[in-house]
Amino acid sequence: MTPEALKEHLKQVKYPGFSRDIVSFGLVKAAALIEGTARVALSITTADPKIPLHLKREVENCLRALPEVKDVVIDVAVSAPKVAPGAAAGGNLGGNNAAPKTIRHAVAIASGKGGVGKSTFSVNLAVAAAAHLARLGRPGRVGLMDCDIYGPSVPLMIGLHGERPGVVGPGEASRLIPLEAHGVKVMSMGFLIDDNTPVVWRGPMIMKTVQQFVQNVEWGPLDLLLVDLPPGTGDAQLSLVQTLPLDGAVLVTTPQPAATQVARKGGLMFQKVNVPLLGVVENMSWFTDPAGLRHALFGEGGGQQTADSLGTALLGQVPLIPEVRAAGDAGAPLVASEPLGEAANHFTAIAVELLARLEKKSAAAASAGKDPASGPRVI
Repeated sequence: MTPEALKEHLKQVKYPGFSRDIVSFGLVKAAALIEGTARVALSITTADPKIPLHLKREVENCLRALPEVKDVVIDVAVSAPKVAPGAAAGGNLGGNNAAPKTIRHAVAIASGKGGVGKSTFSVNLAVAAAAHLARLGRPGRVGLMDCDIYGPSVPLMIGLHGERPGVVGPGEASRLIPLEAHGVKVMSMGFLIDDNTPVVWRGPMIMKTVQQFVQNVEWGPLDLLLVDLPPGTGDAQLSLVQTLPLDGAVLVTTPQPAATQVARKGGLMFQKVNVPLLGVVENMSWFTDPAGLRHALFGEGGGQQTADSLGTALLGQVPLIPEVRAAGDAGAPLVASEPLGEAANHFTAIAVELLARLEKKSAAAASAGKDPASGPRVI
């Protein structure tokens, strides 16, 4: 049996928590069958001592299933993850930031509370921003990073469900290539796990994933990177502000107090870690029935009140449009499929306002003689 055939057989072994195999990840450095003994060399970068033991056991079980194999010898080289200079200190917390130098503006989309349509908003906002920049002669300049590690829904909503990112570069220097749809470059945990694989991780694993999405993805030149955060103020949020120098955050809420009170806490969290609030968006503000009558199903005024309490602006209101939900479930964002429709008008207006605020922020920093946060990022 040739080394290539052995490696092909080893593709049955998946890296823990991922659907991608150890060969595709570049962990198998050598494989050979010599007089009935299979010899395999693995190189693993991890801080979890359980992973090398698990992979060694899985590789041995995989190889012993071959009739030609009488014995197995596995050499495992384990190295600790390299921490970028200043990463421990944190991006907006005052340390040296490590982020792709080609990203002009990075903005977090947060909610505090789940169920307010944040991911749906993020997808449609990204598509609207991409279309707007394309009209200005800057196509392909928007990225969307789905940091909802436990429940990634962006791949479904943007039409990339079931797809897998490519890898460029050898071994530890390899980088993931984001997938693209509707002019938006996308990276998500949903690309790396199977539908039936739950992510059961503690904080350090979440932090490492967020760091990899920032530092080990070939984003290319972007005018805007939107980061869809999970609900709450936990590990993913803190990891992001420690890894990526954010230009600001946008809070998404529905009008009722049950949502606005939690959104306000999310806003205070960003202020505490020195991430400026760019504004609040009120989602599901009203529903228009077939007769043309508006109904405030979730109350009124919550978005404006949240913005006022945090000292920021209300960027816009998005009504409850059933077609937005249906289009997301079908993987065809309504902003893309109906670019002249009501939904597209709302999202486009918010995207244009957000980009204008970012440019104004950069211009103000430049005129003050400061290095604007939106300037070149050095890895």
